Amino acid sequence: MSQLLSLEAPDHARSVRLCTERGIFAALDVEPAGHALSRATALFVPGFMGSKEDFLPMLPALSDAGVRVVAVDCRGQFETGQASPDPSFSRADLASDLVAVARCVDAGPVHLLGHSYGGLVSRAAVLATQGDPALWASLTLMNFGPAGVSSWQQERLNLLLSVIDSMTLADIWPFVRSGDALVPEDVESFLERRWLSNSPSQLAAVAEHMLEETDTTSELARLSVPLSVISGTPDETWAPDGVERMARELGARFVRIEGGGHSPNVHMPAETVSALLDFWLPRQSTVAA
Repeated sequence: MSQLLSLEAPDHARSVRLCTERGIFAALDVEPAGHALSRATALFVPGFMGSKEDFLPMLPALSDAGVRVVAVDCRGQFETGQASPDPSFSRADLASDLVAVARCVDAGPVHLLGHSYGGLVSRAAVLATQGDPALWASLTLMNFGPAGVSSWQQERLNLLLSVIDSMTLADIWPFVRSGDALVPEDVESFLERRWLSNSPSQLAAVAEHMLEETDTTSELARLSVPLSVISGTPDETWAPDGVERMARELGARFVRIEGGGHSPNVHMPAETVSALLDFWLPRQSTVAA
């Protein structure tokens, strides 16, 4: 499950609704701080059970560095909901949603970042568009491996699939909540509200995607889109060694963030921002103190 320790956001972060050809998507849109010109635009895609808020800890530093960030709730997640009538949660349709969102942002090619399951959908979107340089300035996969998840995570996903049709999300919540004593009460309340807002159909479909994903590393490596891979450790969802092997096969820039766990965006945000800026804005990157 995606993790959070704070809900603090930059004062100029805007909650927006992106009206696309695929439906309406909830997003956070954070422009560069002050009157700075945008040096780059990034589109952030959260993981399973996550939301756009997962990236809050990184937003101030990225904004100070002149990067516009659009973080989105995918179809079936939190505040996006169904997005459109008769929604499909197939991998291909979720990837098509990302393409539509990227076009709606209307900033030229975006730096696409997918965290965990968000990496799976982001990779699918880039592959479906053959790495179209008019859409994608780069792709970063963060804590996402080449194929299916670890055996430990497979057990958890299969357990969820076995009860998702017979139990309510409220009944399931005690079994999926983190139970971390360090999580403040307001964040715990938010996480519960977010979980209850998810679509059960989306949760089931995404669990199956994570169980069935095949390795498309070689297909991605053939494209010309610039690639980077970030691996927070330790991680029980995709083995860090497998993530690093994938990065080598992709010829991607690789950064391992010790102590970042499955969510380096939360546990090591400064280090994660530094890795991103070094990739997006080489020889120009600065991270605000």
